[in-house]
Amino acid sequence: MSDRAEVTAHATDQERARMTHDARRRAAVAPSTWVNPTPTGRYHLVVIGAGTAGLVAAAGAAGLGARVALIERHEMGGDCLNVGCVPSKGVIAAARQWSAARRAAQDFSGPRAAGDGDFGAVMDRMRRLRADIAPIDGAERFRGLGVDVFFGSASFTGPDEISVGAQRLRFRRAVIATGARASAPAIPGLSDVPFLTNETLFDLTERPTHLIVLGGGPVGCEMAQAFAQLGTPVTLIERGERLLPRDDADAAAVVAHALTRDGVTLAMRSAVARIESVGSGVSVHLESSGQARAITGSHLLVAMGRAPNVEGLHLDRAGIAFTSAGVTVDDRLRTTNHRVFACGDICSPLKFTHAADFQARTVIQNALFFGRKSSGSLVIPWATYTSPEVAQAGHTAESARAAGVAIDSFTVPMTDVDRAILDGDTEGFVRVHVKAGSDQIVGATVVATHAGDVLAELTLCMTNGLGLGAIGATIHPYPTQGDAVRRCADAWRKTKLTPMVRSLFATWFRWFS
Repeated sequence: MSDRAEVTAHATDQERARMTHDARRRAAVAPSTWVNPTPTGRYHLVVIGAGTAGLVAAAGAAGLGARVALIERHEMGGDCLNVGCVPSKGVIAAARQWSAARRAAQDFSGPRAAGDGDFGAVMDRMRRLRADIAPIDGAERFRGLGVDVFFGSASFTGPDEISVGAQRLRFRRAVIATGARASAPAIPGLSDVPFLTNETLFDLTERPTHLIVLGGGPVGCEMAQAFAQLGTPVTLIERGERLLPRDDADAAAVVAHALTRDGVTLAMRSAVARIESVGSGVSVHLESSGQARAITGSHLLVAMGRAPNVEGLHLDRAGIAFTSAGVTVDDRLRTTNHRVFACGDICSPLKFTHAADFQARTVIQNALFFGRKSSGSLVIPWATYTSPEVAQAGHTAESARAAGVAIDSFTVPMTDVDRAILDGDTEGFVRVHVKAGSDQIVGATVVATHAGDVLAELTLCMTNGLGLGAIGATIHPYPTQGDAVRRCADAWRKTKLTPMVRSLFATWFRWFS
């Protein structure tokens, strides 16, 4: 019996299922039998990186008739499919159902949930669904779209040529879409202990007995709450004053309360002094307000930033500037070599799948059709998928103040929204900021069960120059949680009823009577 066969023979059912699902995924996004095509002539577009940005750029350009090459050194689909959006939301969906089952008896007089759930089955479901989705981003599909797909490490050999192994690909235009990876902070002892990032977290098959999370950003908050809802004791460590520092402060406070409610222990304003192994676990030594303490857990998740994937590209050979933040681009997403563009996490401070998608669309227009579309004109919303969710577009009150933008703000708490009351989901609010003295929307925050969906209407208005008055003039179905947006518009409309207008109305009604 071979070593591989022996391992398989002794694997548990869950392990065998995992290998099957992972094998299906890899067969789509990194097929072991793939033979790279032979380059013919000069490509209209060569795309480096097959994450969201690269896939959208390649598919879009090929669909328009361009001759396109796509290069991937690891797995197509990038972070989103393999280690980001897809697996995390699969885990979050299960965690929400576990939480709802526990709430059913208390909040809705439903049946009582008894016993514990099957964590391994949750992770297996996630891997199965990820494998089901994988062919959409897979090599065969893109070959069918007319894209020449190359697996291997890309390297610039000059201003208009890229090598993949022994092959040389000449181009009229190229796109760098190599993305970013989880970065490890310079904490004493961290490199000497085993730790998880988003790139390894979803390989777990057994539930941690105590998960320590470093970082109170979106990934840290989402995973801390999800694992707590799945029955893991969780401690989240954040060195700042609050969670989600880019979001509305009141929204961050709601999330902090929700995490605590679900069993997450928050260690705020805590600096990590050092980390060390303790038995089979890890011990994190903290300093907070002059006091030292240690927290010991079975697993450590590091969720503290991203690093751009520029290694091995030899950007200098093509005259392309870059920094520790990524590739340098102008407002049209051109690099310092105007034949080469960049999009997605490799160059954007907003590292979201949907941002990468729309930046890639901008690149197609600017690179292939002499377009002058500005990436700065894009209204890019984002959402953190905690329970409740937090969604943001444009300014918060804090960022507007810092930018010197005068605003009027309108807030409707979810406790005033009938659908939220009926659903038992009254945590949160909708807050809309308009340019002072007008109905021009310059920012919006939604904290609600489906905040990302509710925000879409506000993002549509911001993108297309529709004011808050347009929302107020639009009939919304009742009852929905989105009704909170319309009520913000009603609140704005009431500001038009000035004392002078009231006086005119009073005169009118005296005459009309």
